[in-house]
Amino acid sequence: MSAAVVDVAPQEAIAWALLLALARRAGDGSPVTGDMGLRLTDDGALETGSRAPFIVARPGTPRGWSWPDGAAPSSSVAGARAELEQLFDLYMPLCVGGGSERLSVGHLAQTLDGRIATASGKSQFISGQESLLHTHRLRALFDVVVVGRRTIHEDDPLLTTRLCKGPSPVRVVIDPERRLGPDCRVFSGAPSVALLFCSAAAARRNPQHGSAEVVAVEAPDGKLPVPAILAELGRRGLRRIFVEGGGLTVSSFLAAGALGRLHLTVSPVVFGSGRPSLTLPEIRELGEAHTLQWRHFSLGPDVLFDCTVRT
Repeated sequence: MSAAVVDVAPQEAIAWALLLALARRAGDGSPVTGDMGLRLTDDGALETGSRAPFIVARPGTPRGWSWPDGAAPSSSVAGARAELEQLFDLYMPLCVGGGSERLSVGHLAQTLDGRIATASGKSQFISGQESLLHTHRLRALFDVVVVGRRTIHEDDPLLTTRLCKGPSPVRVVIDPERRLGPDCRVFSGAPSVALLFCSAAAARRNPQHGSAEVVAVEAPDGKLPVPAILAELGRRGLRRIFVEGGGLTVSSFLAAGALGRLHLTVSPVVFGSGRPSLTLPEIRELGEAHTLQWRHFSLGPDVLFDCTVRT
């Protein structure tokens, strides 16, 4: 199945440009933290406190926003109101409010029975086109996209934002033993910076891996500690982190308490076998389970669960 750029209505394009501007502001360390009107100027700049806002930011609410005076602006916009409202409902909480300047979000696309790939590693594409667009939008809203070695080995993704407007993030691949070859597409000169995180021992071979910079992290047990990865990214000014996969990588960030939100896209497919989405340390009591606050959204044939892991 091939993925093509999805056309959007003019109002949706304006809404998406506004969300990108809010994400940039959060990434610069000064997110919108109070109620205020928002609009874009004619040259595309974000204007806050506007007397004629497109929407109103309300970071203290679950939705994170409202229409001005509680009503959608014009009849031309109202025709696409449901689509616009879902766009803002889904992404505004990721772009405004205290903590959005250092937010980490994990994402997995899984079957109804909790599988992210077949036993042999096949996973393209479990989800539909709308879910793929959602993944690319998350890339555009964050400073960094993080994946593990197996995701690159099985799917060879570029990790860019080719399905939506917006900047491609810094692309981070976690490969402790540096087993991936430099000819993988993510390491071959795509339009954004790539970093290969590996153990200090593996990093000694060469400071470059294709076009990617090699970043050494101490790995006492053969695994790269999540806090050390985040600390290194923070030193580079990269604090809005999108952990795209796979299951082991997202699980390691969740187990380390390093995720603020978790997005699980569930498709109406059953494998009956294959690789599980999340693999966490064994629990003995129900009280040890992760209890999440959640919302859900329809993405074409799929259902997206947006879960708050911690506040």
